[in-house]
Amino acid sequence: MTSQIHAPTLSGGLATVAGVSTTDTREPRVHVRDIDGTGELGHRADEPLALASVAKILITLEFARQAATGALDPAERVVARRQDRLGGSGTAGFADDVELSLRDCANLAMTISDNTAADLIEERVGTEPVHLLVRELGLEHTRFTGGPRALLRAMLDDARAAGADPAAPHPPDPARVTSSTPRDLTRLLQLVWTDAAAPPRACAFVRELMARQLVRARLASGFAPPVHVSGKTGTLPGLRMEAGVVEYPDGHRYAVAVAAVGAEAGGNGHEVDAALGRAARAAVEELRGREETDPRGPALPDGPTDVIR
Repeated sequence: MTSQIHAPTLSGGLATVAGVSTTDTREPRVHVRDIDGTGELGHRADEPLALASVAKILITLEFARQAATGALDPAERVVARRQDRLGGSGTAGFADDVELSLRDCANLAMTISDNTAADLIEERVGTEPVHLLVRELGLEHTRFTGGPRALLRAMLDDARAAGADPAAPHPPDPARVTSSTPRDLTRLLQLVWTDAAAPPRACAFVRELMARQLVRARLASGFAPPVHVSGKTGTLPGLRMEAGVVEYPDGHRYAVAVAAVGAEAGGNGHEVDAALGRAARAAVEELRGREETDPRGPALPDGPTDVIR
């Protein structure tokens, strides 16, 4: 059974920084899981969330799995066409068509959250295989309905039906889009970090890309070196989140998922990101404190060497 962090421990700082009061609906969702043990704790960890760009972990994992099993060639070339672009970073903001490999699409999707690159990967691997991957991994509260383009389409449809502004700070209904819970996300990361989600070199590929994510203002901001943080952010109107792994020099590893929803996500973005980092650190440190006398699992490995090249 997951232990509950007292709400003031996690939400007080976030509420103050974001300039909103702490209420039942304005608290960060967080879950922390010991990757090599059984310890876990969380707050509102079973509430579904639209995954935003965190869904790129699932898309990239399925790509890496197919590449590792020979179902596709990671060097296969695809074209990001001007008419395919959704806007944003990487090829999503290019003015002209560009040709690149599927492997480079995965790199861009995970390190700078390139939406067009993620859609190109999903188009190649298929939506149904990603859905089946979710089921095979036992992520009972996770649903995959598509990548960035499918999410944008659902948001626009909902806004038109409600006569609302799609940019208003209200995240989409998790029942209509790709979604998960903080608890499921940490389970997914535990499986990836222990090579249980796919062939080992596929898991290593995902780990390597998450370690290279350029955004360090959210989860990573809560931890100082030599603690190492890998992650993938997700951002929508009314939603700021990240799922990642925090690795301590003593060999302990923790999967973390943290999110601010609604009014808390709509304040100063930099301040909300920093508050999410502090909330993540508070949760990890509390779990570490509870486990400090417990027997430990295996030490941190040296690092991935057999990645998809």
